Amino acid sequence: MAHWLVNQSTIADRGVLRPTHIEVDLARLTANYRAIQVHVAPAAVMPILKANAYGHGLVEVARHMQALGAPYLGVAFLEEGILLREAGVTTPILVLGGIIGNQIPLFLEYDLTLTASSVDKLGQIEAAARAMGVRAKVHLKIDTGMERIGVHYYSAAALLEASLACTHFEVEGIFSHFANADMPDPAYSHLQLARFEGVLDFYARRGLPPPPLRHMANSAALARFPQAHFDMVRAGLLLYGVYPSADVPRTVAVRPTLSWKSRVVYFKVVRPGHPVSYGSTWQSDHAVRLVTVPVGYGDGYFRALSNRAEVIIRGRRYPVVGRVCMDQLMVNIEWDSAYNGDEVILLGEDAGGAAVRVEELAEWAGTVPWEILTNVNTRVPRVYRNAGANGRGLTADRRPPTADG
Repeated sequence: MAHWLVNQSTIADRGVLRPTHIEVDLARLTANYRAIQVHVAPAAVMPILKANAYGHGLVEVARHMQALGAPYLGVAFLEEGILLREAGVTTPILVLGGIIGNQIPLFLEYDLTLTASSVDKLGQIEAAARAMGVRAKVHLKIDTGMERIGVHYYSAAALLEASLACTHFEVEGIFSHFANADMPDPAYSHLQLARFEGVLDFYARRGLPPPPLRHMANSAALARFPQAHFDMVRAGLLLYGVYPSADVPRTVAVRPTLSWKSRVVYFKVVRPGHPVSYGSTWQSDHAVRLVTVPVGYGDGYFRALSNRAEVIIRGRRYPVVGRVCMDQLMVNIEWDSAYNGDEVILLGEDAGGAAVRVEELAEWAGTVPWEILTNVNTRVPRVYRNAGANGRGLTADRRPPTADG
């Protein structure tokens, strides 16, 4: 991986960018973050940056969110948090996933906030913090119906009691997670919310203030359930301009921040009856013009998109034909014209407004928008545009050169 990144940087430094690349619009990212802030105020917004910031680039998005003044960042794993700290990000970072005991000293060394999901985990955190002579920061995880990690809501009192007795960490937050907030029927979400509120009653019964950061709302819930905003919301997919489902009301005005583009690298005429690509799954009954695009499932453009997806070339949609290869795919332009170097929109919008939406790619591939975004491989370069006054001035506006053969 390191070798690839060095080569990629060297090529980019010489003014050449791989034809297949991601463009991230930081101005749109800023606008989305501000729109969510306004919608949930006075609650705070925690940008969720797991899985390479949903494909947008972990470090660059984190730096941008820090520049915007985000009070907290959320990641899934210890390694993501360490990477951000080593990149100079100083904003508080909550690692949302489960932990293993021998990881705890690294959490403390890198000033990362831990998710504590059991009495046993609390004891391990307390012991490690005491041994290192530091105070840890902890958020307690309550399982209200996800059955993933977290103490069950009906057993949570023991966890909360144990947290009060510890002296080497601060319980900064308490949280849960919705399982079905993007589904048509809100009944289960209302049940989960009631369970979480029941857990929080523990503090009132003891005459104690709750932890300062109570949070439960993901993207769907922050758009749909104002009563779930509490002190902070966790903005993931919505931050990047994509709604979780058609059943979530469009209460926050956001726009997609990521485009996936490539270029035509080859053109040929294919005779009728000549099958295309592995497995010979597609052929035409008349002569057609095909173009080859240097992107494939090795980049995260799913093989399931074979003979189903469409791309945009010169303002028009054309079908992907034949099986998607590891590094290339073919597009049928019938008898239209296209040239080596022409831009190909895999995901996003061209200057004339023609667009391929992430929801369409997800439907064609039989999956969800989260998987489409997070599966774009790191070998695909990211280019950051429109940093503006709130950005860090990091973004080069280099466009891929036009191919000449």
